[in-house]
Amino acid sequence: MTTTHPTNTGPGFSGPDHPTTGPGRSAFLRPLCGAERGYNTAGDVLVNRTADGVDLNLIWQEAQQALALANAERTSLASLISYPTTSVADPVAQAVGGDHFEESSEMGEPTGIRSGAAPLLMGYNFKDFDLAARLTWKFLRDAPAEQVRDIINRALEADNRLVTGSLIRQIFTNATGFNEFQHPVRPLYTGLDGSVPPPFAGRTFTSSASHMLASGNSAIDPGDLQDAISAVTSKGYGINRGSQLIILCHPHEAEIISTFRRGVQTNGIESRHDYVPSVTAPPWLSDESIVGVQPPGEFNGLPVAGQWGPAWIVPTYYLPDSGYFACVASGGRNNALNPVAFRQHANVAYQGLRQIPGRDQRYPLQDSFFTRAFGTGVRHRGAACVVQITAGSVYTPPVWQWT
Repeated sequence: MTTTHPTNTGPGFSGPDHPTTGPGRSAFLRPLCGAERGYNTAGDVLVNRTADGVDLNLIWQEAQQALALANAERTSLASLISYPTTSVADPVAQAVGGDHFEESSEMGEPTGIRSGAAPLLMGYNFKDFDLAARLTWKFLRDAPAEQVRDIINRALEADNRLVTGSLIRQIFTNATGFNEFQHPVRPLYTGLDGSVPPPFAGRTFTSSASHMLASGNSAIDPGDLQDAISAVTSKGYGINRGSQLIILCHPHEAEIISTFRRGVQTNGIESRHDYVPSVTAPPWLSDESIVGVQPPGEFNGLPVAGQWGPAWIVPTYYLPDSGYFACVASGGRNNALNPVAFRQHANVAYQGLRQIPGRDQRYPLQDSFFTRAFGTGVRHRGAACVVQITAGSVYTPPVWQWT
């Protein structure tokens, strides 16, 4: 009787060029079995150390510890512009303050604190992202531990870029979207959707009030900074104790801002303030003295280049190399008044950056993947203002060249 073997495809089968059978030969190779029963001995392990003798299990434990630290403290920029939440949408009042004491009367009752302006339902989107780390046993056998650790570091850097970049993109987005529950994911005030900012300090606004501006000039000037700052502070943000205005811009724009001097015109616009370098700026020669307090070198771990007026200048490569900047009122790390929400899954097991073992649980480094599930959405539409440096009069969102 002739026995017909299965075709030589799929896991556990050798193909025509399988190293065991040699080029041009086809043979049935039975899959390894027996490991699902009894004990796994040291002899069962194909590779357990790197080329320089570091235990692979130790590297796996290091990776889990690194992920735990990264998740415990999000990057400085992300935490200073966002507020963490597990909600799919929140009713958020778009006004700051507004209550007043009144003179007491002998027989009367004091006025109660009102809830203020009607809250606006602000939705947040949500997506899953992943990235694989595929390391063959031959690679693990011949690679030094530092090369294996580099895979973990690259995943951490990619996650940082993904989270921070997504939060910044949300600020610069001028379109309204919808999440999976059809809650509106709104942008900052655009002046186009009929939204009217609530009054503040006796000042009222119209539906044309926009926090997404076109500068009308092809080069940044002091007027652009003043317009963005005024848009935010006029809504009540960035003026209270504990809140700080920051100008997020590419280092290219930061260099130009560093040349602004009070009373000196740039592009025909006179600057109201002097740019003052921070305490960590390179030393410079000057025949002038600083009146007031020099800006700090960092803000909650975020490098500060200098100060113009009430705003600290924070250069970042997360923005396009030219043409855009944002004025953001930050309440500090993970503050509820920060302009953007950082949504994570309600189940804590799915929060943060995770590294999950692959198909073979005994050798997790060999075939693992990183996952991150989160979403973003604007919470306070008036807590930030973005400006496009353009000769045009209509704001157009940037085209991002990175994830």
